[in-house]
Amino acid sequence: MKKSIWPVLIVILVAAVGGIAYYLHTQRTEPPPVAAVQPAPEAPPPAPQSHYPIEEEPVAAPTPPKPLPGLDESDAEAQASLGGVFGQQTLVDLFQLKGIIRRIVATIDNLPRDKVAGRLLAVKPVPGHFTVDGAEGSRSIAAENYARYTPYVHAAQVVDAKKLVSVYVHLYPLFQQTYVSLGYPDGYFNDRLVQVIDNLLAAPTPAAPVRLDQPNVLFTYADPELEALSAGQKMLVRMGPANEAIVKDKLRQIRIEVTSRVHKP
Repeated sequence: MKKSIWPVLIVILVAAVGGIAYYLHTQRTEPPPVAAVQPAPEAPPPAPQSHYPIEEEPVAAPTPPKPLPGLDESDAEAQASLGGVFGQQTLVDLFQLKGIIRRIVATIDNLPRDKVAGRLLAVKPVPGHFTVDGAEGSRSIAAENYARYTPYVHAAQVVDAKKLVSVYVHLYPLFQQTYVSLGYPDGYFNDRLVQVIDNLLAAPTPAAPVRLDQPNVLFTYADPELEALSAGQKMLVRMGPANEAIVKDKLRQIRIEVTSRVHKP
């Protein structure tokens, strides 16, 4: 079994077409000249519809905020922003910092799939070795294996969901640009994020011990229903029921914050 792993300025199109007609009352018998009517400018085509379009946060400062860097130069901005919510040391210890925006988008996009490529992960591999109990033919995940996930689960548990989503909103144009570059020209990364959270929240919490097979080098779940889960769901099962409950609780908080930022016409 492989080692495990870990929006927001959607363009709001507002079109307003209007005119002011006026009549000057005079004693003249001839009618006033009629102003030539200029054709209204053609409106741009509407943007693709999103289920969860992010609403831009109001800016209280009298001056406009500093523009975001380009995606290729975004590491320092992303690290400073994320470090402000996770803590710089936690960021260094747990996250892959080079190309972190691209890594976060790739990781999130792949969690509901069958596999996640290790080279694209946004977090560092869990330390230590995957441990099992029992002899061949009756193996299961060892309870002590769950402790390997403690630093990651603790980071998720203590992070402020409101502050984290505020950083996400601030950096969203970079997340969206990356998502489009993956081959989703009409997609919205925030829609994908909500889909992924829902997929993770649907993960089961099987009773221990979780039985394993080892058809080759890697372990698989003995239960076909567990083995058919997405990569992200398998990760949650692998970290143990207590850790899974903590992570799911934070995911629910983040989902509430993300969807509460949705623009309402």
